[in-house]
Amino acid sequence: MELFELLAVRSVAEAVKAQAKSATAQNGADVRFIAGGTNLIDYMKLNVERPKQLVDINGLALDRIEKIDGGGLKIGALARNAEVANDPAVKEQFAVLSQAILAGASAQLRNMATTAGNLLQKTRCVYYRDTAAGCNKREPGSGCSALGGYNRMLAILGTSEHCIATNPSDQNVALTALEATIHIEGTRGPRAVPIEQFYVLPGTTPDRETVLEPGDLITHVTLPGLPPGARSVYLKLRDRASYEFALASAAIVMKQGSGGRIEHIRVAMGGVGTKPWRSLEAEKSLQGKLATPANFRVAAEAALQGAKAQSQNGFKIELAKRCLVHAMAQASQTA
Repeated sequence: MELFELLAVRSVAEAVKAQAKSATAQNGADVRFIAGGTNLIDYMKLNVERPKQLVDINGLALDRIEKIDGGGLKIGALARNAEVANDPAVKEQFAVLSQAILAGASAQLRNMATTAGNLLQKTRCVYYRDTAAGCNKREPGSGCSALGGYNRMLAILGTSEHCIATNPSDQNVALTALEATIHIEGTRGPRAVPIEQFYVLPGTTPDRETVLEPGDLITHVTLPGLPPGARSVYLKLRDRASYEFALASAAIVMKQGSGGRIEHIRVAMGGVGTKPWRSLEAEKSLQGKLATPANFRVAAEAALQGAKAQSQNGFKIELAKRCLVHAMAQASQTA
């Protein structure tokens, strides 16, 4: 770990100004906001991240979880994962989010990790963590060692010839199924970005993962209210039962009508995409259909239609399909 400067701020405006000013003067990569630090500190120790300055935002009043109009919820950027997972409103109305957070990391990490920090969680691709290997996400133009190397855990959706790294988050898969909105304060003022537009596919610039710009600070996340009677489920498949990243996961939000037909359906996947992956194809396939195993399988096939396997992760295609089918069954009244 290299030497760095620590700057504590006491207001959102001060945080934005400090980061934006430093980014202009030094380079955005040299300045980082820090809250829980459960991801950033790891990478600083490995010399993957080498910021010259950390802007400590723990003093900001951004940790509240509160109900909003329309049955929705507002979650502060600094709300700790453990607090969100165990919040009564989250557990009752947005169970998929509570389940997803509890399926990730350890209790100690959940006590430290924040909502915004999780939104920006970095990949666990071994080549991103290895400074001796080529990684276009870490060092643009250095190549992607995973393409011809160890890629068992990596993405099969949203990849490019420049990067196949997987987004590792559980929380963000649930937030995608819940159609969360990310609220940002920046040098141009406040703006709200739907989570589907927040993440950027790797394409030719895998080092750019989100729409955030220098000086941008996530302040909170909002969730719209779900249709009355909707059920939500998060299912995670992994190599071991605790503290492991997903090989495949599914977040399902579903409401069935009186005749058993699906009136509302949202489908998101984790462990398989370069970003939290929403499947509009699966949703379209299920809308208005009966909640049956056969229809769930058709939807799963549609969700994975564009999957591109590498040398070691082809098993993820069938695994993800089965994960989806089982999660849909759990979310339906037939589970």
